Formats: sequence, structure tokens, C-alpha cells
Amino acid sequence: MKGGQLWRQYIIAANANLAITSIGYCLGWTAPINSKLTDPVNSPLGRPATTEEIAWIGSLLSIGAIFGPFFGGLTASKIGRKWGLMSATIPLFIGWIMIAVATSIPLLYAARIIWGVAVGMLFTITPMYCGEIATDDSRGALGSFLQAFITLGYLLIYVVGPFVSYYVVAYVGLAFVAIFAITFFFMPESPTYYLLKDDREGAAECLEVLRGRPRADIESELNLIASDVAASRERTATISDVFRGGNFKAFYISCMLVFFQQFCGINAVLFYLTDIFNASGTSLDSDIATIIVGAVQVVCSSMTPFVVDRLGRRILMLISSCGTAIGMGLLGMFFLLDRNDSPVVESISFLPVLSLVLFIVMFCWGLGPLPWAIIGELFPIEVKAVATPIVTAFCWILSFLITYFFPSISDSIGMHVGFFIFGGCCVGSFFFSLLLLPETKGKSFQEIQIMLGGG
Repeated sequence: MKGGQLWRQYIIAANANLAITSIGYCLGWTAPINSKLTDPVNSPLGRPATTEEIAWIGSLLSIGAIFGPFFGGLTASKIGRKWGLMSATIPLFIGWIMIAVATSIPLLYAARIIWGVAVGMLFTITPMYCGEIATDDSRGALGSFLQAFITLGYLLIYVVGPFVSYYVVAYVGLAFVAIFAITFFFMPESPTYYLLKDDREGAAECLEVLRGRPRADIESELNLIASDVAASRERTATISDVFRGGNFKAFYISCMLVFFQQFCGINAVLFYLTDIFNASGTSLDSDIATIIVGAVQVVCSSMTPFVVDRLGRRILMLISSCGTAIGMGLLGMFFLLDRNDSPVVESISFLPVLSLVLFIVMFCWGLGPLPWAIIGELFPIEVKAVATPIVTAFCWILSFLITYFFPSISDSIGMHVGFFIFGGCCVGSFFFSLLLLPETKGKSFQEIQIMLGGG
């Protein structure tokens, strides 16, 4: 494929993922804002928030995200992938306005839940859209964009949040959603959606834009997509179909991937990053340490799209699982020594930053981007709209459990317990990737279905 045509795919997918950057900003919001909410003088609540309230503020976004995928799947099917993504800006706008005017805890709770709906919608539709506009040889890279762009959002909130007021943080969030809505308005729809609506001409025009080629040059690809769509129509999917044959294999692989992604501890780390650095007593300013980790996350996530289609999914998952296990193990060891007042702690005060940088680097190379990229590849078209919302909802149920209970576990029995549990799950991810994860690099959707036993 010619460079200019590949460039088109990357630009369009990048534009779609600006919404994911906005989501990263929402997800990372708690890291710098928790200290503002607990400040007796500057809290917008007029009083400091309690530990219990902070835990609920952190975790309630995941409750909204459990329901968001079902709205996302419905809008993607009814009004299209493009307009489904655009519709997700509505709960984002509402949430930011509520955050900006909030003077009470219930309003913050409601805003976080509404944000969560948008998160669930975007995590469902964005991989679907990127998978459907991509060629076989760039599908892994475009699928990896989600992780790369969400880290940009985290870095933005880490850089902005500690140094401006609570209200400025909200205004920046609103502005970013507006930038996405304006720019993505001019992007094309997925050709698959047009064919699902019997609009072959619309699909052809869309492919011409995506590939930068005249009609004659995209006709063979159009026919291939049309045959996939026609085959999917003959097998209209229900929830029961998800649990049959190759679909069930795709489903349990997808669920295990998001299980390991969440139980490696990523959201506990990112939601409470500043709190972790404060608890560690490291000499480095916690806000600066948070920014360093955020910057490392962006750099590493930006590298993944360029290697995922060269090295393959499985090898990156193996490297990632091994590295995150080491990072969590080191972090757990530091907090265990600290809890037992070991004299060695002062001489290894650098270890929390080093461990988290290692963890983030390894996460961004595999456990972060690849579950979503692989999920977008495993399901046939007719099953994708049914299965993807279930998998995404499962992901956010796990996220809620982790983000709600992590502060409680940390306060009661120590942070080291949580980090050792996360490390153990990373070891489990290594063996799952080694023994059960299929390699989808360079394979067409039809070849993947044959490999899964789906015919």
C-alpha cells in the first residue's frame, strides 16, 4: 500500500481517537483533583471530602461505563459508527458542565457516572470504527491508537491539573470535547455500516476517501467487505450466539484479556497515582513524579502502533505481562518494607518511581492497547455488535471493583497487598498469552474466523 493512502487511515483514526484523549483526561481527573477536594480552604464543596467520598468519586465512573457499551452498540447499529462517536460527546459535555458548577458531593457523583456512560460508548465504538476503516496490514496499528491517545489525555490532566484551579481543569475538559466534535464532523463513516444499510454507493465513496484511490481500484476491496456483510446477514446474531462455537472462543479470550488488563492494576495506579507517590514518601515532588510517569506512558504507547503489526500480538503480550509483573512485585516489596519500618527504605526511595515507570512502559507495549485491538479482530461482523458491549461492560465492572476497593485495602492492610495481587495477575496473563492467545497478525477477518473454528 502506498504511503499516502496509509497516511489517510492514520489521520482519520487519529481524529476518531481524539475522543479517547478526552476520556483519558476524565479518567485521570481524580489524580490531581483529589487533593483539591480534600483541601479545607480551596475545596469547591466548602469542606474537605472524606476518604469514603473520594473512593466513590474514583469508582463511580466505572458504574456508568458498565452501561455505556450498550448505548454505544445501539447507536453504532442505528445511526452509524461516526454518529455514534459524535453522540458520545453529549454525556461528556453534560458531565463537564456539572463538574464546573458542582458544590456538593451528589453532583460530583452524578457527573462521574455520566462521564462513565461516554467512556463505555467510546470504548465500544472506537475500536469498531478503526477496525472497519483499516486495511489488514494496518489494523493492529490503528487498534493500538486507543491506548496511545488515552495516555495523551492522562498526561494532559497530569500537566494541567496540579497547577491551575479546579474550575480551569473543567474548562479545559470542555474545550477538548468541543475540538473533537468539530474536527470529527468532517470524517467519513465506516464502509461496513453503509453496506449494512444497503448503500453500496455510500460505501464506495467512503472507501475512495479512506484509500485515496479511484472507484476502479477499490472495487475488489469493496466486494470483499460486501461479501463479509452479506454472510453476516445470513447469520443474524443474538446473545445466545455469543456462547456458541468459535464465537464463544472469541468471547472467553476477550473476557480474559480485559480481566488481565484491569487486574494488572492499571486503573488503581492511574486513578490514585499522586496518592501512591505521597504514600511512598519519595523525595521527588509527587506532581512532578506523576507527570514523568504520564510522559513515559505517552512515549511508549506511541511506539506500539509501529511494532504491533511487525512483532505480532502474542510476543508483545508476553513481554508486557512479564514486565508488569516485575514492576508490581518491586512496588509491593517497597511498600511492605515501608510498612515494617525497614531502614533500607530511605536508600531505595527511588524505587516507587522506577517501578511505576517500568510498569507503565510494559503495560503500554501490550496489556494496554492489545486487548482492544484483538477484540476488534476476533468477532464476526454480526456478533461484534452483540459481544463487544458485553466484554466492555465486564471490563468496567472489574474497573469499579478495583478502583473502589484499592483505597480501602491500602488503608486497612497496606498498599503492598494490592500490588502483590496485581503482580500475580500479570503472571497469569503471561501464561494465558503463551498457551491460549491466538496470533492474529496480518490475518483477514475470514482467516481469523477459520482459526477460531467459526467456519
